Amino acid sequence: MTPWHLLALPPLPEDLIRHLLAPLGDRVTVRAPAARDRAAMLAALPEAEIVLGDWTGELTLDAAAVAAAPRLAFVQQPSVGVDGHDLAALAAAGVPVANTAGVSAGAVAEWCVAAALAVTRKLAEADAAVRAGEWPQQALRPRELGATRVGVVGYGPIGEACARLFRAFGGQVSYWTRTPREDPGYLPLEELLESSDVVVVVIALSEETRGLIDPRRLKQGAVLVNAARGGVVDQDGLVAALRAGHLGGAALDVFDAEPLPAGDPLRELPGVLLSPHVAGVTQEATGRLMTVTLANLAAAVEGRDVAHVVNGVSPRISRKFSGSTVS
Repeated sequence: MTPWHLLALPPLPEDLIRHLLAPLGDRVTVRAPAARDRAAMLAALPEAEIVLGDWTGELTLDAAAVAAAPRLAFVQQPSVGVDGHDLAALAAAGVPVANTAGVSAGAVAEWCVAAALAVTRKLAEADAAVRAGEWPQQALRPRELGATRVGVVGYGPIGEACARLFRAFGGQVSYWTRTPREDPGYLPLEELLESSDVVVVVIALSEETRGLIDPRRLKQGAVLVNAARGGVVDQDGLVAALRAGHLGGAALDVFDAEPLPAGDPLRELPGVLLSPHVAGVTQEATGRLMTVTLANLAAAVEGRDVAHVVNGVSPRISRKFSGSTVS
């Protein structure tokens, strides 16, 4: 069988990418763009049959990129998020896009709990005070997580894992998802935001969810935890709510611009825990991601159905030659 042409976009040395994809053997030929920029990616796309996506979101496939890739048959995104890719354009071209759903659910849920604890128990403030020679035993006024009402926005694998872990602390946990459910734990979004002491955002970014959460709509003194994407939360509204003292704090693993730019007000605001988009980056989650990615790539080149297709295209991958399709 003629090897499949795989274009690898992750920000790794090409030799390392080849090593990681070595289990695929001679079923694929691997190349990377000549440089990490859009022009180099576009130059490499005409020969690409499979694209291994860039988890940083720097190199993504928009409509113009899809048009530049007439042989493209499959996109495997090595992350849960697929924002940045034009899923409609890829679907129109008959190209399935798969992610690695579920591999980081436990890791992200653990980060959300740890972040919520850090903010509600004032851990960073306590550490800074003691290092400065202070002893604010009565001034910090932390709260117990088990005495709070937690609202989870998004109820996929991560949201379900969050709910399970937060319930273990003994507090009341509710959730909202875009599909209403006949479940005592489900609340309409406005009700959830207005009643929760801690709001945990773990919903995927889409045009429907962009700007979904205005922190000024949360109850007075609430804590916001965002491990979804920066665009899901109105960041200007978040800064305004924190400056006004409307929120009790925030824990953020994601931002509108990443890395967080110098001079961004979030760097200076008190009561804000900042994290470099690392909630799902653990050794264990990375191992699961590699397993799922390799299994899907092997399925694609062997003619088996791939898993976790997110754009509604058939999971059976077909090769394209000179405008015709050959399975």
